[in-house]
Amino acid sequence: MARIEERMAALFWLDDEAWSVIEPLMPRNQPGARRVDDRRVISGILHVLRSGSRWRDCPSEYGPYTTVDNRFNRRSRRGIWQAVYQTLVERGEIGATVALDTTSVKAPRSATGAQKKSRKIRRLAYHGAVARGSCT
Repeated sequence: MARIEERMAALFWLDDEAWSVIEPLMPRNQPGARRVDDRRVISGILHVLRSGSRWRDCPSEYGPYTTVDNRFNRRSRRGIWQAVYQTLVERGEIGATVALDTTSVKAPRSATGAQKKSRKIRRLAYHGAVARGSCT
């Protein structure tokens, strides 16, 4: 039982004050299957974004990870998160300036724009080195 309580303490949950500000900005009466609690799912979204983990690693306490991921992506495409941000800035709830710490932004190795080296060039260089070594 202590392990479950320890894990619950490490999770991020929106408090009542934060939820009272965000709740009116969330879309209502969306078509589809029975909805998982918005507060729980948004807490899961914030947990993943804050921790930098993969959506697949989202703790089950927030609901199915596919729900958390899908809800984040759908609302991103519809511009809902931008609208929430703008509303919170206008109300003075948060500052208008946001800074990203580059240590928390993940990028693939190819993000530097470097092209892959040709295997043929490496192979030729290797054979040249071996040929030179056999002369001695």
